Amino acid sequence: MTVVPYKDKTTGKREQIAEMFDNVSPKYDLLNHVLSAGIDIYWRKKAIKLLQKEKPQTILDIATGTGDFAIEALKLTPQKIVGVDISEGMLAVGREKIKKLGKENIIELRTGDSAHLPFSDNSFDALTASFGVRNFENLLLGLTDMYRVMKPGGTCVILEFSKPKTFPFKQLYNFYFRYILPIIGRMVSKDTSAYTYLPESVQAFPDGNDFLKIYEQAGFKHTKCIPLTFGICSIYVGKK
Repeated sequence: MTVVPYKDKTTGKREQIAEMFDNVSPKYDLLNHVLSAGIDIYWRKKAIKLLQKEKPQTILDIATGTGDFAIEALKLTPQKIVGVDISEGMLAVGREKIKKLGKENIIELRTGDSAHLPFSDNSFDALTASFGVRNFENLLLGLTDMYRVMKPGGTCVILEFSKPKTFPFKQLYNFYFRYILPIIGRMVSKDTSAYTYLPESVQAFPDGNDFLKIYEQAGFKHTKCIPLTFGICSIYVGKK
């Protein structure tokens, strides 16, 4: 069953995700940091560090949102970072952040769909994605197109929510995600569905080894999963 934000609408998941992120974009960064107690910043730093040895010169950030992962990737001193997202509202916020940093010459944000990326085969040294692949309309199709645009020998680093397995953290996490997070999300974002969709989408997402199987099905090799913070989040690494 496909999980969507707006169950009363007949539009597809892609359209609903774009609408949802357009709606929450003004408060998205604030909510991210508040709801995760700022630990999302640590997760991004940890994921980007995995690319340090690769020294990628061209990076594509998928589902870039407001550009936080793309901005973190500046620490790798690449020549070019391109971020793509289906939400113009999120991209507008990201462009303002990049403009304030004076990094428009390095980071470019573009409208783009993960399943039909507007790039040639073998275009990028590395690919990144944070908290975005969970929202793909077709996970395998999106990952396959990501594989297509990455150069042979390149590395893909994906950061995504996962489900804790150990007691009592699993129970505490589930209670927070199902009951506390949606209330705070609704109050701040004014979108009644967005932060109900978040826990539902995490529960439905094939995390851990289940994700690695799909990752490999898309073509990625030497895959691995690195759990973070008791399994709340995981980093998935794959090579071409």
